[in-house]
Amino acid sequence: MIKIKTLMKLFPLVLMGVIVLNSCEGELDNFGSQLVDGNASEGYDKAYSLIAYNVDNHDVQKVVTSQYDSVRIGAFNEDVFGGQKVSYITQLRLNTYNPDFGKNPVIDSVVLTLKPRYETATDSVKTNTTEDYVYPDGNVAAKKVVTTYPVRKYGKYKIGKDVAPLTIKVHEVMDFLGSPADSINTNKTFTLNTDKVLGSQAFNGTVNSVVITKDSDASELLNRAVSFRMKLDNAFFQDKIIAKQGNQVLKDAASFIRYFRGISISVEQNDGYLFSMAPNDAGITIYYKNDVTATDGTGNVTRTKQETTLNLGSSNVHLSQVIYSRAGSNYGGAMVNAVDIKNILNPITSDKFAPKLYMQGMGGSSIGIKIPQYTSDALKQKYKDDKIGIVSAKIRLYNDESWDNSYKKPSSLLVQEIIKDTVRFLPDMTTLSSAGYTLVKTTNLSTKEAYYDIGITASLKDIIEKNSKHDNFIINVGSYLSNSSTGALLGQTYNDRPYNPFRIVLKGIDENNINNIGHEIQKSKNAQLRIIYTKK
Repeated sequence: MIKIKTLMKLFPLVLMGVIVLNSCEGELDNFGSQLVDGNASEGYDKAYSLIAYNVDNHDVQKVVTSQYDSVRIGAFNEDVFGGQKVSYITQLRLNTYNPDFGKNPVIDSVVLTLKPRYETATDSVKTNTTEDYVYPDGNVAAKKVVTTYPVRKYGKYKIGKDVAPLTIKVHEVMDFLGSPADSINTNKTFTLNTDKVLGSQAFNGTVNSVVITKDSDASELLNRAVSFRMKLDNAFFQDKIIAKQGNQVLKDAASFIRYFRGISISVEQNDGYLFSMAPNDAGITIYYKNDVTATDGTGNVTRTKQETTLNLGSSNVHLSQVIYSRAGSNYGGAMVNAVDIKNILNPITSDKFAPKLYMQGMGGSSIGIKIPQYTSDALKQKYKDDKIGIVSAKIRLYNDESWDNSYKKPSSLLVQEIIKDTVRFLPDMTTLSSAGYTLVKTTNLSTKEAYYDIGITASLKDIIEKNSKHDNFIINVGSYLSNSSTGALLGQTYNDRPYNPFRIVLKGIDENNINNIGHEIQKSKNAQLRIIYTKK
């Protein structure tokens, strides 16, 4: 039994004090604190076992491609969830339509620029300075400073004793990708022109910036932002773009994206790591020379440097294509008894209860949680007989001891409350949006003792006090996306799950005590409902 009378008296004066207390063990959340009667004398802290099961999403998610603010590239394999290979598929557009490349244009080079997200901690950054550098354009005496940053990785930094090797490859996509407003499955198969590799380059997991300054006056000759640059095939782009000057295929966007339909950026290996980047930061620059005739009447012709760009930004369809290999993994066995996502409104049968819960982003599995009828009936009876007031309610999920590795655990979760045919945010998220409510609180994430608390006070109060209909809570790895100006959440389907690489195994039900699901428990780490209630 816990004493909360003093806190209840103080709450009207010090809301923020309650918010701080909300982070403590056995805490009151803000919603419950606002609704509890200030005359209540004593509080009770109880835990009840929950129904828990895995949800099979068939390794796919349907995504509106315009919602991508990040994409993944790479490959990663581990024993529990198996392997995944992630490619970046994107359209590309001309920066100017019906372009004039001049007379006798010939490409010097084509460069793809990617800007993976990278670490900036001082101890991870390396700087190399060349004092006696000679800038090749004009043989200018200069200083060159290259600053190198490790890319943020999820997966294996090393395989054996060596840095995990990746080779980035670029292919032409032969399928029309459609509009950014269209939805595409994350496991959609695309036809690639495998007869022609547009580019192939080893990637050592780092990106760099380059600054070159003149020795004479320290003025900048080059200042290249942090990026990874790789050369693409000159002959392909000469024929595909430059040689089509004046052709209808270059005259407008609609024609161009049906002519040059897109590119795939992938890795050759099947194991290593995944890295991310903002898709709008990628681009292709074509450097070429053409003939320019002097205007002074001499008729002299000089070969002049020119450049044009292909835009890979937000106007294009782009997505992370995710292909899984589950053979031999623990995950494959767990999905045999999982609930099919198509049957989520009627999922519960005795053989679907799961002792281990598998959650994975990028189209991987979800988990389902249901408050047992036995628990809700017992609490409704207490509400009727003892006039209890629900002050705090949360679903607690513990890391399973089998997930004992160095991979970073997810720090945020997506939670859907399914009622009849409606999938919605938890009511707490709107009721308490201005009162410091946190959907998910994490503890000990860097250890195998990690656990997650999901605040469901408003949901439980509706069930117990208003006899509201309740089906299931569906939980995924991911974070909600918000409006950059207002901070407001954009909606349930606006989240980073399509490119979120994290995964975890959590404890589910106690398979040795299935008949006691829904009953009060003590010192358990199985999926549980933890509540604080008052009784007059």
